[in-house]
Amino acid sequence: MMLTALGLMSGTSLDGVDVALIETDGRRIRALGPTSYRPYTDSERSLLRRALTEAVHLASREERPGVLREAERAVTVAHAEAVAAFSAQNRIANQEIDIVGFHGQTVLHRPERRLTVQIGDAAALAKVIHIPVVHDFRAADVAAGGQGAPFVPVYHRALAQSLDRDGPIVVANIGGVSNITYIDGQDTLIACDTGPGNALLDDFMFRTTGQSFDIEGRMAAEGTVDEAWVARALALPFFALPPPKSLDRNDFARLKLGTVAPADGAATLTAFTAAAMARVVPLLPKQPKSWIISGGGARNLTMMRMLREKLAPATVEAADAVGWSGDAIEAQAFGFLAARGMKGLPLSYPATTGVPMPMTGGLIARP
Repeated sequence: MMLTALGLMSGTSLDGVDVALIETDGRRIRALGPTSYRPYTDSERSLLRRALTEAVHLASREERPGVLREAERAVTVAHAEAVAAFSAQNRIANQEIDIVGFHGQTVLHRPERRLTVQIGDAAALAKVIHIPVVHDFRAADVAAGGQGAPFVPVYHRALAQSLDRDGPIVVANIGGVSNITYIDGQDTLIACDTGPGNALLDDFMFRTTGQSFDIEGRMAAEGTVDEAWVARALALPFFALPPPKSLDRNDFARLKLGTVAPADGAATLTAFTAAAMARVVPLLPKQPKSWIISGGGARNLTMMRMLREKLAPATVEAADAVGWSGDAIEAQAFGFLAARGMKGLPLSYPATTGVPMPMTGGLIARP
């Protein structure tokens, strides 16, 4: 049975809430509906940054000390507002939506401690929007020994099936952290985080210029890459590990650039993201023929240029160029995953998260 699912995603880049409608039975995509975006305000983003700092000390998934409780309320309200605005803009009544997939905001991801924490009160959200809400997608995977990320590969595979091209195809998402899905026919699905996405760059830009991100990669385009720094960063053990593997947004926070001009720092961190993604190629079964890039990184023209250089001779395209909605893919994915969770279908696999067996997940909060 086809479901009308609304996916909600708030990523590690802390930019805002993406909303996307999808019609799916959890296996196939019948239709992609409208999308929208509710940006976080400066005060909300500041609150979430403080929550990330405090979350480092969490010992359990349920704890919400201090600022984390306040941040959870803010995340829940922002998502409720995002749903209300989406419904109003598109004249879609809430009763026309069967299920909502609510990822929440990741504040800590430590799979080696079997701990992943996403804040957001699904029960409160379900009551406000009067739609059943599927949430807590990653917990079962991590509890079973999986990495809990990346979680979008099953959706990437469904999207890739709509393209008439030879594999292997890699679908990459460059958000706060970068991740890839390697697709080769129906049988081979491999996924992992590859390293930093925009998080290091965004934090650097905010610290040095007050801008939230490097618009279109303009700052990086004016700078010079410190190749020696990139080489040292790539020597970290993570980059030699085979898939599956995952990261927390803050895992590279200890990498310091020192005192550099903003343009040179932006160029170096952009190059680090591109080089880290290229570093995964020797760890894959075959050389990919094409790469499709989604997320905020696809709008960074300097990053896309560096990716094309590093990943040649494979083609590198933005998701929008193949007819996908690059900014909405993760939101669409959590609508798709909500439908899969409702039907008890696997959300993750041994080759995507390292979980011992195909694993379903998600809890349902009803209005």
